[in-house]
Amino acid sequence: MGTITNAVSMTGYGRGEIERDGVRIVTEIRTMNHRFLDMVIRMPNGWMVLEDLIRKKVQQAIRRGRADIFVTIEGMKPPERKAEVDWNLLESFISAGKTLKEKWGIAPGLTMADLINKPELWLIEEVKPSVEEYEESVLASVEMALTSLKKMRRQEGIHLSRDLMKRVDRLDEYVGEMEKLAPEVSRHVGTKLRKRLEEWLGHSDIDPDRILTEAAIWAEKADITEELTRLKSHLDQFRHTLEIEEPIGRKLDFLIQEMNREVNTVGSKANLKAISKYVVECKSELEKMKEQVQNIE
Repeated sequence: MGTITNAVSMTGYGRGEIERDGVRIVTEIRTMNHRFLDMVIRMPNGWMVLEDLIRKKVQQAIRRGRADIFVTIEGMKPPERKAEVDWNLLESFISAGKTLKEKWGIAPGLTMADLINKPELWLIEEVKPSVEEYEESVLASVEMALTSLKKMRRQEGIHLSRDLMKRVDRLDEYVGEMEKLAPEVSRHVGTKLRKRLEEWLGHSDIDPDRILTEAAIWAEKADITEELTRLKSHLDQFRHTLEIEEPIGRKLDFLIQEMNREVNTVGSKANLKAISKYVVECKSELEKMKEQVQNIE
């Protein structure tokens, strides 16, 4: 078997920080397990124009899981403010003053102080730094956070894989023990069948077809080799899947369901205490494996 390095955990954290012209851009990404890719991006007001670019970059790195992305901007200078006279309004004031003087003999006597104290005469413009100027820096911080996140998810995936492989090996041992007990299952079922036949043969009104049907049912119960063979095949597939370079969580979950099905069938067929013990152990291991697999991408 090759080195297990390809399973990726859906749980992780990554951080990226970029500084440019005194402005610090920090991106934090937290991920957890989820059936699909669910992404939430939080950024300061006015910066959400970069959301689509961030979303595309994250989608290239993460295929499944819930991702919470936080982008913070620190050190931005306050917007510059420029004042400009509303010349049209000022001309209206002057024109109105002339009219008052010409028609009514009233001289308003507007001074510079009067003009300055009239806020409606002033157009105040705030010149904010362009978000697009920082686009490259924001995306660079996102890339750094993703690199850190992928490293953590990969490391966690390796730990999960090692734990799963130990459990697969344990299941292999249990299947091997059940294979050794399979002949005993056949003998046990055969003994029960002989007793039933002896009871039936003592009654002349028993339909021969019924005896044949019952015998066939009991014979099927006596054979658990097919289920054990399929179990071993599923275990081999499970090992192989852990080495595939792609999202494998759903496939592993499917294989666990199939193994559970085979184990349950063995348990219902082989009414033998020694087999029941291994069936319980197998179900316990499969339950733990299912919990672990829920966190694999």
